[in-house]
Amino acid sequence: MTEDTAIKPWFRQPWFWFLLIFPGASIIWCTIAITVALNTDNAMVTDDYSKEGRAINLELARDQKAADMNLNAIMEFSGDRLSVNLNSKEGYSDYPYLVLNLFHPTLSEKDRTVQLQSMGGGYYRASLPRNLDGRWYMDLRGPSNEWRLKGELFLPSETPLTLDANASAG
Repeated sequence: MTEDTAIKPWFRQPWFWFLLIFPGASIIWCTIAITVALNTDNAMVTDDYSKEGRAINLELARDQKAADMNLNAIMEFSGDRLSVNLNSKEGYSDYPYLVLNLFHPTLSEKDRTVQLQSMGGGYYRASLPRNLDGRWYMDLRGPSNEWRLKGELFLPSETPLTLDANASAG
């Protein structure tokens, strides 16, 4: 370099910006990550792991009870109406009502509970809430909560869905 060459100011030096871009990008990324972490709910984290373990064992006992009773349900969807035909090894199962829990795969605030009223002869009906499009996990329970049939569902559905306790227990 000669004495006649003008030196650029510091903010026009390319090496300055090259060295500054990595720490600047990490500061911006950390700010975004901290903001997201502070403003979102951790719905999948639990504090009482032993209580969760006992609940899992209770759910498995409900599945086994349904298998012992040889329960199966045929669910038919037509618009916002749901019809269920519940059968067991003794014939049709007649309960005053059934409870259907619908669980969204990722968003717990979208979970729904539907009560199905008995129409007699093992048939039950209910109106479904609106905006249930997409994938759902579900379990069907009796009023005493001693058995459970579970499955997966894609709504809206034109084809009947069969829940069989022996198929899910094995």
